Amino acid sequence: MSGKTRSAMIFIVLMGFVSLFSDIVYEGARGVAGPFLLQLGAGAAVVAFAAGFGEFTGYVLRLFTGYLVDRTKRYWFFTLLGYSFNLFAIPLLAFVWDWRVAVFLMILERTGKAIRKPARDSMVSYAAKQVGPGFGFGIEEALDQIGAVTGPLLLSLILSFKSGELIERYHFGFSVLWIPASVSMALLLTGKFLFPRPIEFEKSGVEKSQPSRGLGVEAVLYLVAVGLLAAGFADFPLFSYHMAKREIFTSAMVPLLYSVAMGVDAASAIFFGKLYDKLGITSLMISSAVGAFATPFVFLSDARTFVIIGVSLWGISMGAQESVMKAVIAKMIPPERRGFAYGLLNSVFGISWFAGSFVMGLLYQNWLGVMVLLSLLLQLASVLVMFLLKVRAEV
Repeated sequence: MSGKTRSAMIFIVLMGFVSLFSDIVYEGARGVAGPFLLQLGAGAAVVAFAAGFGEFTGYVLRLFTGYLVDRTKRYWFFTLLGYSFNLFAIPLLAFVWDWRVAVFLMILERTGKAIRKPARDSMVSYAAKQVGPGFGFGIEEALDQIGAVTGPLLLSLILSFKSGELIERYHFGFSVLWIPASVSMALLLTGKFLFPRPIEFEKSGVEKSQPSRGLGVEAVLYLVAVGLLAAGFADFPLFSYHMAKREIFTSAMVPLLYSVAMGVDAASAIFFGKLYDKLGITSLMISSAVGAFATPFVFLSDARTFVIIGVSLWGISMGAQESVMKAVIAKMIPPERRGFAYGLLNSVFGISWFAGSFVMGLLYQNWLGVMVLLSLLLQLASVLVMFLLKVRAEV
């Protein structure tokens, strides 16, 4: 392993631990956001607005911030600015007694993620090209998911065993999150000090100004595939709602199933990421085809075994999406336009997922079979578009 490759791996692992501790913060809060707002006196409409508008804003804004990243090349500025909002908005909830302020901070947290995501993904992509894009993003995603599992479990333990009024327990839980938030920011500053110019991992004349060009037909095909996949990809809250409604699992078991899915996600990210470095986009085709059957397994049978299989298939697809999707951009798009490309990728995925989830939620009540069929066909259509892309260009 060369010195440059070793440095790239250190950078990827460092950023992976940034993700681990930051996920403890906002994934921990995400699981209790609804009940916390309820304690502050917010209604269901407010909770739905806070979640939906926050996610929508967080995805759409990435298109703009990705463009700014490419124009300015100030990767660390956007990363640190975004993480400042992303990390510390949640612990500030420890001092909040008004649901309006809480909603503002929750939306601010999603805005922070939108600010830093294209810049961060671009920096990791430069390092990942040294070790294999799929493997590099797979390592980062695996560490990320450790935090995604740890955060909700930490808040659950605090709420279960801390004494006092429920609102006081929520405030105490949010105050504990100052610790992982501070650790994550310290690791970020360490990364900036050790690797002030991550773009140097991938030297290819990126410092020269480039004429503005479109992303190309291959990139458009890829975004169509991503949009179809996201539109057909059921969200876990719909899974958990179905499990509770059908009484397939107890309320206490559902978070454990989510933890299982995140564990499968972590292993899948590394496996399919490594497979991408050997087979290209075929690895995403395989994981997407497998994951497409998560919805039938979960919704068409009340047997616990089938539901567990379905949740595991969901985790497989999620892990591959988080690693391979970004790796494809690293291979397909030149470094000087990668920030905008990542912003566009996230925007297409987020908007499509939001629209697909909304439609599936409407269909669930009266046409469950139609919902399952739509989910399956959209994801398999995505695989077909990926196949066309594979035939047209080696990605």
